[in-house]
Amino acid sequence: MGFSILKTRVAQEALGRLLAGYLRLVRKTNRFVVEPADIYERVQPELPLIIAMWHGQHIMIPFSRPDWMPACSLVSRHGDGGFNAVALRELGIGAIRGSGALGKKIREKGGASAFLAMMKRLKAGETMVLTADIPKRARVAGPGIIQLARASGRPVHPIAVVTSRRIDFKSWDRASIGLPFGRGAIVVGEAIHVAREADEATCEAARLALEAGLDAVHARAYALVGAQDPGAGLRPAPLAVPSTPA
Repeated sequence: MGFSILKTRVAQEALGRLLAGYLRLVRKTNRFVVEPADIYERVQPELPLIIAMWHGQHIMIPFSRPDWMPACSLVSRHGDGGFNAVALRELGIGAIRGSGALGKKIREKGGASAFLAMMKRLKAGETMVLTADIPKRARVAGPGIIQLARASGRPVHPIAVVTSRRIDFKSWDRASIGLPFGRGAIVVGEAIHVAREADEATCEAARLALEAGLDAVHARAYALVGAQDPGAGLRPAPLAVPSTPA
C-alpha cells in the first residue's frame, strides 16, 4: 500500500487536536438536556461503569462524561483510530487500542489484549466506554461487551448523545457529528447487570436487552431534539427458523 501523510504521527496529532477543539465548540454552543436529570448522581455509587453506544455515536459520546468521572474508551487500531485516540486524550479520556471481532479475527484486531486492558482499567476505577456493535454489523450488539460486564461485575448503561444541528453521514453505521449553535440531548438507559456465573442463555438475554436499551435511548434522544434516528432499522431481521414437519 502507498504511503499516506495522514497516517503519520504528526498528522494524527494535528487532526486529533483539531477534532477535540471542534467538539469543545459544539459542546459549548449547544444547550444540552440530560435524561434522567439526576442520572449522574444516581450512577456515582455504581462506579466504575461500562458505557455502551452504537457505532456512529463515537464522535459525540465524550459530551456525556462529567469531569469527575475517569474514563477510558476502546479505539480501533486501524482507520481513524489514531486521531480519535488523540482527540479523546485532549478531552481527558484514555484510549485502549483494539476492536471488536469475531472468530479468528479477534487476535488480529487486538481483541484479546484489549479485553485484558479494559479489565485492568475497570479494576483501577475507570469507566469503560465502547461501542456495542461490531464494525459492518450496525445495531447488532456483539457478545464482547456482555462478556466484559460478566467478567468485571460492572453494570452496563446504554447511552445516546445527539444534537438538533448535525451532519449525518451515509456510512454503514450512519455516523453523525454535531454542529454548533443548536440543542442537544444526552439520554442514559437503565443498568444491565450480568452475573459472573451467568450461562449462555442469560448472556444472550442481556445482549438482547442491551440492543433494546440502545434503541430506546437513541429514539428518545432524537425525539428530544425533534428528529428521527437515521440509523433506526439498520439491524438486519433475524433469520427465520424453519418449522419442523409434524
